[in-house]
Amino acid sequence: MTYRRLTALVLFLSASTAVRAENPRPAYPPPTAVRAAFHKLLDRPAVPLDVKVEETKTNGGLTTEHLSFASEKHTDGKIERVPVLVVRPEKADKRLPAVIALHGTGGGKDGMRGWLTDLAKRGFVAVAIDARFHGKRAGGAKGAAAYVEAITRAWESKPGDESPEHPFYYDTCWDLWKTVDYLQQRDDVNPDRIGVLGVSMGGIEIWLGASTDERIKVMVPLIGVQSFRWSLDNDRWQGRANTIKGAHEAAARDLGEPKVNQKVCRALWSKVIPGILDQYDCPSMIRLCAPRPLLILNGEEDPNNPLEGAKIAFASAERAYKDAGAEDKLKIFVAKGVKHAVTGEEHQMTLDWLEKWLKP
Repeated sequence: MTYRRLTALVLFLSASTAVRAENPRPAYPPPTAVRAAFHKLLDRPAVPLDVKVEETKTNGGLTTEHLSFASEKHTDGKIERVPVLVVRPEKADKRLPAVIALHGTGGGKDGMRGWLTDLAKRGFVAVAIDARFHGKRAGGAKGAAAYVEAITRAWESKPGDESPEHPFYYDTCWDLWKTVDYLQQRDDVNPDRIGVLGVSMGGIEIWLGASTDERIKVMVPLIGVQSFRWSLDNDRWQGRANTIKGAHEAAARDLGEPKVNQKVCRALWSKVIPGILDQYDCPSMIRLCAPRPLLILNGEEDPNNPLEGAKIAFASAERAYKDAGAEDKLKIFVAKGVKHAVTGEEHQMTLDWLEKWLKP
């Protein structure tokens, strides 16, 4: 071996070692322990679903339903209700597979109607819900305003508060589980063939909530897979923080910081989404999806989900699916040159994946 080649090899190995030392693989608890801990964190008293159908219309072979169900009872006695939009085939001679579609920050169930229509045309009962403090649950506020206000309120809460909230992802994960409860009691749904897709915030709620609910058989997180810990440790937190900028600014003021920075993000995230920098970060939670079919769709230049951090989650998923002997049930696709957006190709891939694994 020549001196030049030897020098190059040494430099390559040194660089590789440095990368590994800088971003070591986190040591997470076993998946079963993580699942149990996450369910314990989100647990709250059960309430009857008390389904209320508001409107049903049929047009062009598809039936649309507007309804709501109860998901929890707050300490002040208020019942939390989840608004639901359902699009399904008008006629079916058997129970159909169902897909839940979760929207992104500032959106709502009505913004997922295109997804629902496409799914219903393929023979699915397609369902979208309003996330906490979104859509009909925003109290008349526009976009993400009520959501940001709720997260700020959770940040400002004191230990021992009677009604602790986890509006930043976690409470909607609870509502996702209750949506599965609702679907499993519908006469037209096959309770063993339920899948979920989620965009951005909805994608995060998949690797948090759907990963821990084995009743959900197929998962497609779109532009949501990442590592919160990596983003914070590597000064790439800006994209995620900007999705709820007002809450981060409020935390900065409370902490005496002139502007939002890593310290602010660490403090806010640790309080309002506890565990997200540790055992509930995506590289840990994504393991819990195996061996169920999982399609991960990301953008190469997405500032909200930096690719370097997402690759840690990709690798974790690949190890879990290999260990489970289910490598054929995992697919990872990164759209080249794409920022925080879902491409037409990814839309089609999502529909095809759900049909492949959920249709008998």
